[in-house]
Amino acid sequence: MDFRADQRQSQTLSPRLQHAVRLLQMSSLDFGLLVRDTLGKNPFLEPDENAEDPDGGEGLEAADATDEHQGEGGEPMPAEHDEGGVESDRDLWHADAASGNRQTTDGEISALDLMMAEKSLAMHLHTQLNTMPLGERDMTLAHVIVESLDDDGYLRTSLEELAELVEMDPSVTLQEVQIALKMVQSLEPAGVGARSVAECLELQLHEIECVQTRALAHTIVSEHLDALAAKDISGLARQLGRSPAEIEAVCDRIRRLDPRPGWRWGSSHIAYVVPDVIVKKIRGEWNVQLNPAIVPRVKLNQVYADMFQRHRTAENAEMAAHLQEARWTLRNVEQRFSTIHDVAQAIVKRQRHFLEYGPMAMKPLGLREIADEVGVHESTVSRVTNNKYMATPRGVFELKHFFSRAMVSANGRACSGTAIRGLIHDLILAESTGQPLSDAEITRQLAQQGLVVARRTVTKYRQMLHIEAVGRRRRHDA
Repeated sequence: MDFRADQRQSQTLSPRLQHAVRLLQMSSLDFGLLVRDTLGKNPFLEPDENAEDPDGGEGLEAADATDEHQGEGGEPMPAEHDEGGVESDRDLWHADAASGNRQTTDGEISALDLMMAEKSLAMHLHTQLNTMPLGERDMTLAHVIVESLDDDGYLRTSLEELAELVEMDPSVTLQEVQIALKMVQSLEPAGVGARSVAECLELQLHEIECVQTRALAHTIVSEHLDALAAKDISGLARQLGRSPAEIEAVCDRIRRLDPRPGWRWGSSHIAYVVPDVIVKKIRGEWNVQLNPAIVPRVKLNQVYADMFQRHRTAENAEMAAHLQEARWTLRNVEQRFSTIHDVAQAIVKRQRHFLEYGPMAMKPLGLREIADEVGVHESTVSRVTNNKYMATPRGVFELKHFFSRAMVSANGRACSGTAIRGLIHDLILAESTGQPLSDAEITRQLAQQGLVVARRTVTKYRQMLHIEAVGRRRRHDA
């Protein structure tokens, strides 16, 4: 028998380190929710209302510090020493969080309870129906149709199916359902209750005041919707025997109609982008600061921690795990935002010309360059720049926006893809509406400026800028 011993080196991550990596990749909003959830479950964590600016490094408690609240001689400070008492503050916190109605100190209802509740599309339509003089059967059928609408405000269920679903005596007829649908379609917002895009737009054509424009718009919507969607102005002009300029004007008016009227109502919760870092120019220098709004204000409850350490026994394994989790959470908070700040600062240092002059001044930048500057691995920079945003005087950008591969120009100088996209945007912005630039023509003009870029790359960059193809950008003047 032949026995061989092979020695191999492999790198494995502990479960805790793997979890830390996942936390680093999370957006700050998700991370904040996770920390607040931990705050609600862990007795050793408490809100830090007096936390200072996180950039100073003093707003986060040291996770493993044991002398934060010690008095002279190293003895733990008693709970009664704090003004107001630790227990009274905690009781107020839990009482306030558990109560349904928050009241001010003088007993009045909080302003949060006076905020208007969200109103859905169905509620809005039901309210209008309840003011109409309808019989019991018509009112019931109209309410059934309202409840059958989707979020866009469309009726996707067939009238025959609705008639079978409603149990009435005598049975509901198809004609009754059609009458109820007409009632719903007469409500606001205009276009609600439509069964197709064409019907939705037709229900809104009464908003066009000019009779001739309204008639032409009706023809286009009802018979040439595909050509309208394709912006085939020339084709529509030939088929309808009108001038391209006239067709262009009518199509522009149609596009101002709302193909999804239901979107005006419903949930108002919008996923806003909250910047993680804020960049400002102060006394001629670009300054990078963490956004205080995204840094969790949490600290270790030192009174509880000291009390537990004094009375710790083998039976308190669960509490020991909570204390360890609390310290680990605080270390994660501090390390996460320190890394985000350092990475953002390194990016600004290299892309200050972008902040000064715009996209055309964006330099090529790779992950390794920032990793070497900060002293972390490239994979860490990749995770830090994922779902993290920077607010600058030129707008809010994801940190990934500042990285791009170097493209060599004809004179040998490196140019970033972002700069080329900015140049393409400027070329299209300055083009004639009657003779827009094709991707081939943009490629030729870039070559004249010493930038050799393939036509397919120009097409890709144009699509990244959400700019339509040359045919759809062409407009017809009178």
